Amino acid sequence: MKKYTGTIFGIDFDGTVVTHEFPKVGKDIPGSVETLDKIVRHGGRLVLWTMRANHTKKPQSHDPDIHTEAANYLDEAIKWFADRELPLWGVNRNPEQDSWTSSPKAYCHIYIDDAALGCPLTHDTDISNRPFVNWSVVHNILFP
Repeated sequence: MKKYTGTIFGIDFDGTVVTHEFPKVGKDIPGSVETLDKIVRHGGRLVLWTMRANHTKKPQSHDPDIHTEAANYLDEAIKWFADRELPLWGVNRNPEQDSWTSSPKAYCHIYIDDAALGCPLTHDTDISNRPFVNWSVVHNILFP
């Protein structure tokens, strides 16, 4: 049996697998693709867990940090995974949980998110102006 058979991983996008450059897709964070690929090869299932959405109309916000242009932001994140041959088992939902809950929160066993308490971060201004997930540490936690 593979180490993570059946384990569901909720994976954030911006600041987690790519640098924070929204509305653009940022640069791949070192180690993200390799670690996600290893998770999948060890039986893990990936759920993209992101705030990105596709907007056909310009969103409204009084917060100047909220980007308010219509675009297919979610599709761009999904394409990132496809381009790297990282299969998504779900997008912003666990496809099996509808039988036992109507909650909008995607049920996962492990969440990897730069905004999560305890998620290892690093800050390298040559890569990004904002901290991002330290995939070397994540890899060592998952594959000691």
